Amino acid sequence: MLSKEDQRRFEQITRQLRESDPKFFARLDQRARTRRGRWLMLLTIALWASLPAMTVLAGRLAGAICAVVLVGNVVLTWRFRRRWL
Repeated sequence: MLSKEDQRRFEQITRQLRESDPKFFARLDQRARTRRGRWLMLLTIALWASLPAMTVLAGRLAGAICAVVLVGNVVLTWRFRRRWL
């Protein structure tokens, strides 16, 4: 955790970097978006893989909850896919 003074200095350095080299800052931003997309895709794969086992082992209610979360995750992945490419 940074102190208030360190946080202020960090924000100042970030602001200077953003102004002096916008291309570099854009590349960093793009990498962060790609990373988010990978985590969401990994979560989708894990949910698809665990859905049958969860339904058998934990019951229909747990399987239904997992399926609803999976559908929400797929919708988010589909909706924001252009931003992560």
